[in-house]
Amino acid sequence: MLLLALGTWQVQRLAWKRELIARVDARVTATPIDAPGRAAWPSVTAERAEYQRVTLQGRFLTDKAALVQATTDLGAGFWLLTPLARPDGSVVWVNRGFLPPQAREPSARGRAEPTGTVDVVGLLRITEPKGAFLRHNDPAADRWYSRDIAALTAARGLPAADTAPYFVDAARDPQQAEGTWPVGGLTVIRFPNNHLMYAITWYGMALLLVVGLVYAWRRGALGPDDDNPAR
Repeated sequence: MLLLALGTWQVQRLAWKRELIARVDARVTATPIDAPGRAAWPSVTAERAEYQRVTLQGRFLTDKAALVQATTDLGAGFWLLTPLARPDGSVVWVNRGFLPPQAREPSARGRAEPTGTVDVVGLLRITEPKGAFLRHNDPAADRWYSRDIAALTAARGLPAADTAPYFVDAARDPQQAEGTWPVGGLTVIRFPNNHLMYAITWYGMALLLVVGLVYAWRRGALGPDDDNPAR
C-alpha cells in the first residue's frame, strides 16, 4: 500500500508541476501589467505572481545599488540590484542585470548610469531571504549571495514600509551596445519534472512486490515437493 500511495502522490505532483509550468509559460509571454502597488503587496506570492511580466516607471537610486553574487550563461559575476523610486513614493528593487567582475565599478560598464525617469519591463520575482546554500548574506561586510529584499532594504537605509517585498528582473535592452553592462534578461526559468519517472518506479516496485508475494504464496501452498513432477 505504501508503494502504491507513493506512486499516486507522484502522479498528483506531476499534474501540479504541469499546471505550474503552463501557468509560468503564460505569465512570461503575457502583455506586461503594472507592477503591484502598495495595496497589493500583501497578496504578492510565488503562486499568484512570480514570473509575471510587469512594467514600472521611476528613478533609479544608483547610490544605493548592491551587487549580489551570480552565476549565469555569461559566467560568474554579480547581479546589479538597484532600488527604483516610483512617482507615488514607493520603492521597488530592480535587478538590472549581470555584471562580470571587471565591471563592478560604474566607470567600467561602457555606458553611463541612467538618470531621470526610466521605464522598466521585466519579470516579477519573489524575495530570496537569508542567503544561498552554505553562504549567508553578510550585510555588515556588504557581501550578498541572494536577493533578500528585506535585508537589502535595511542595509541601504530605505523605509521598509515604502519598499515592495518583491523585486523585478529587468528584460534585456534591445538597443544595448555589445560589451556594455549590465546585461538583463538572463532569468533562468527551469522546473525539473521527473514525477512521471518516479511514479513508474514506485508502481513498478509495487508490482514486483505483488508478484513476489504471489510466488511465495504458491510455493507455500504447493509444498516443497508439489511443484516437482519428478518424484
